Amino acid sequence: MTLQTQILAPAALLVLWSLIMLNWMALTRLPPLFSQPGGLGSAKRGGRGQDLEGVLSDSVQWKSHNYTHLMEQPTIFYATVFILALAGFNATDVTLAWAYVGLRIAHSLWQAMVNTIPVRFTLFLISTLCLLILAVHAVQVTMFA
Repeated sequence: MTLQTQILAPAALLVLWSLIMLNWMALTRLPPLFSQPGGLGSAKRGGRGQDLEGVLSDSVQWKSHNYTHLMEQPTIFYATVFILALAGFNATDVTLAWAYVGLRIAHSLWQAMVNTIPVRFTLFLISTLCLLILAVHAVQVTMFA
């Protein structure tokens, strides 16, 4: 593994995890949608995922909510990791990147299966702290190099 791939590996895993969540969401949502009268053919024209709130059970929707979350803050993580890969990083950055990804996967599993807010918020808060430290270091290695 080259030096740059050490910092990119966590980002690659989070991409894969996001696709796993996409599939989990689809496999959970599609059966109840097909069991509705008219199946998917009766869906509202131009409908969006949030139109399914109140139509599908909350526990089915949790996977969708998490997939949406994986399209939000992690985009900042990807940019930060790529900046560090180009500008320079250290072992602490690699550890924080892996911690961020591990916490986001734990957050996904918790939200998709249990979804109590105190635990979910704690996982989010700690992962955000990891990202904040990574972002500060990215600023340091680019502005003060």
